Amino acid sequence: MCFDSDARPPLPPIRGAAIDARYLVLSGRDGARVAAYAARAERPSGAGIIVVPDVRGLHPYYEELTRRFAEAGVHAVAIDLYSRTAGTGKRDAAFEYEPHVGQLSADGLDADVAAAADYLRAPEGGEPDRMYTIGFCIGGRVSLLQAASGIGLAGVIGFYPWPVGPHRSGLPAPAEEAPRFGCPVLTVYGGADAGIPAEARDAFARALREAGVDHRSIVYEDAPHSFFDRKATDYADDSADAWRQVLTFMGIEV
Repeated sequence: MCFDSDARPPLPPIRGAAIDARYLVLSGRDGARVAAYAARAERPSGAGIIVVPDVRGLHPYYEELTRRFAEAGVHAVAIDLYSRTAGTGKRDAAFEYEPHVGQLSADGLDADVAAAADYLRAPEGGEPDRMYTIGFCIGGRVSLLQAASGIGLAGVIGFYPWPVGPHRSGLPAPAEEAPRFGCPVLTVYGGADAGIPAEARDAFARALREAGVDHRSIVYEDAPHSFFDRKATDYADDSADAWRQVLTFMGIEV
């Protein structure tokens, strides 16, 4: 699991309020229905973002993160990972996500992210002039892969993703897809994350470099996996800097 069940995102540099925060069900381009949560920025920066959750799906952490992005001036929508196999209804903490992980497909997730992009580009989503994805853990892997999806992204962001090798979901490795990437990449890691060693981080950076992809890798040397949590007060400075790195990558002055 990426975060503890009571984890919540750190606070960003705040530009204004989050408005029109709500649950919704998106219609995918392939006809699928996708549960989502969206919020618009009261003082928009011109950026929009699609939030891809960790293995738990559309958890309250990501609903709040969507509002936090809106407070930072970014129109935002978070999607669920499992609407295709578990339905679009609300789930409690007892939801058993593992049986659904193996049913994920790259094509289905691409279509779900594309549905979120269509929503953001419509008037109700805020119509940002540039769009990004961000994901955490398995969602980080999904987010990085969107650089090859052809939906017109200005950049992709992955927090502690597994960037190389196979994954139990069957999703491709971002390092292997790097030659197809069409936008810049930002990755954020905890240096003390035993699950993603320096060798994996370096291999992905090398693949991006060889593919000519503009990229930046941020490593907080003493931080563990899932450090981006306002309960994790030992890593508050790292979280604050991570917010600055993300917003700067998105062209937002902080």
